[in-house]
Amino acid sequence: MLFYDFEVFKYDWLVVVLDMTAKKKHVIINAPDELKALYEQNINDIWVGFNSRHYDQYIFKAILCGFDPKKVNDYIIVKGKPGWQYSSLFRSYPLNNYDVMMNIDRGLKVFEGFMGNSIKETSVDFNIDRKLTPEEIKETVKYCTHDVEQTVQVFLQRKADFEAHLSLVKIASGNTLDLSLIGKTKPQLSAIILEARKSEYIDEFDIDFPDTLQISKYREVMEWYMNPNNRRYTDDKDKKMQLNTMIAGVPHTFAWGGVHGAIEKYCGTGHYLMADVASLYPSLMIRYNLHSRSMKDPKKFVDIYNTRIKYKAEKNPLQLPLKLVLNSTYGVMKDKNNALYDPRQANRVCVYGQLLILDLIEKLEGYCELIQSNTDGILIKLPDGSQKTYDMIDDICWEWEQRTGLTLEFDEYHKVFQKDVNNYLILPPGELYDENGKPLWKSKGAYVKKLSNLDYDLPIVNKAMIEYMVHGTPVEQTIEQCNELKEFQLVSKISNKYTCILHGEQPVNEKCVRLFASKDAADLGVKKIHATTGKAAKLQNSPEHCFIFNDAVNGVAVPAKLDKQWYVNLANRRLKDFGVG
Repeated sequence: MLFYDFEVFKYDWLVVVLDMTAKKKHVIINAPDELKALYEQNINDIWVGFNSRHYDQYIFKAILCGFDPKKVNDYIIVKGKPGWQYSSLFRSYPLNNYDVMMNIDRGLKVFEGFMGNSIKETSVDFNIDRKLTPEEIKETVKYCTHDVEQTVQVFLQRKADFEAHLSLVKIASGNTLDLSLIGKTKPQLSAIILEARKSEYIDEFDIDFPDTLQISKYREVMEWYMNPNNRRYTDDKDKKMQLNTMIAGVPHTFAWGGVHGAIEKYCGTGHYLMADVASLYPSLMIRYNLHSRSMKDPKKFVDIYNTRIKYKAEKNPLQLPLKLVLNSTYGVMKDKNNALYDPRQANRVCVYGQLLILDLIEKLEGYCELIQSNTDGILIKLPDGSQKTYDMIDDICWEWEQRTGLTLEFDEYHKVFQKDVNNYLILPPGELYDENGKPLWKSKGAYVKKLSNLDYDLPIVNKAMIEYMVHGTPVEQTIEQCNELKEFQLVSKISNKYTCILHGEQPVNEKCVRLFASKDAADLGVKKIHATTGKAAKLQNSPEHCFIFNDAVNGVAVPAKLDKQWYVNLANRRLKDFGVG
């Protein structure tokens, strides 16, 4: 396995390659023959990069083809075109490329910031209109090497994802291991596994309703979907088509992408039940024949579903790649570039799911209080904790399960903190941790999610809020007792819509910065400058007074000027959004 990264200038290019098997580093500068020799020596190995699916692999192939890599760079970066379109000759140089980057990622520098590593940029201008000096080459090699090393770290954090991807490749290869498929995305591999054949459809909104549906009170929702005028994604003003209405006393939004409703800024204690539909979308596809019509044989989807259930019960790790196949199928049915493309079936799956959840809410209304509903489940509060009440709710749910062919999974909770349907923390009635110390509470949303090395933004605020919600610890106590600077970091990166970041009135060399609130009035705020309008805008969530620390921050102690009160105030403001105070 080789990790690599290219840097391209007008008159120079270089690549740093870390061969993890041979434990060797290669630095190749303006030497296509040397690059070709390395390629041929490792043609059967896996080459790993960050954003390499869209960029580095095409720079690699361009050099092997004898093209000017700068022209390919500009084709991809400046013109915004996919690299594979540049030349059909790229196919002459197969590359087993694995991209660590996911669609949700904001860039390697952000991950470097989250991990507490240096996020300083090179001072060498990538638009320089001359050959680089030896000093500039040296600095660029150092910068590039750092990025390759960081890519290795991100890969190690996502090793389970790689292993699942490799398992998908094996399934798609017919239980061999055809590494030429490693560069495919998971949805592309799913299409291969399900033997999908790309087709064109013109019946995107030719939808119906499940024959098991029983809705009487909230028929306005059904009527909204039946109305031909609503069968589009946006209106004439490009606003999202949706229905806003009250369901069981809770404001709800129904749309072509799902349903959600919640009591906002809610905090309460009592007897709560969360009822989620097990594997909703795959279950709907099987029960109501809503598979992509591009599948060669829908029975294969059913077989994968049943095998995954069996593996899950056996705690077989092979259940994960099968889960990826099942869960990715719905999403790609609206991807025109995927062989599973079938937008009508995707809309039917979504509408069926929404209406059947609404059906369940209608049957439960009057016997409990609805706290939230989402695409695949509901959270309700029971009037008491008696067996009679539980049995009554269970009977209603059982009838719904028998009629719809779907299965509900239940979890009991004792306390709820809820900002909205996508941001909440709920506590179980008994122990808060299992025998291994794993938390038994459930949380969702940016403010209270479980943190990781690749998602470590304002961690002290997150920890202070969770400590308050779970243990009743005042946020001031959690924040004041912490003296690790990394815990207070706010990592912010500007997009290509902005030219630079200003700290006060001084431009910052980096487009990704690590910020800390400051008690020093001389430490000014940070702004971003719009590339088109030239207007300045405050960086999101940034303090009015802050200092920047883009060096490695792991192990660094809190300085005297860190404004801990700013973090206390932010935590308290966020707690109010969850109904506290």
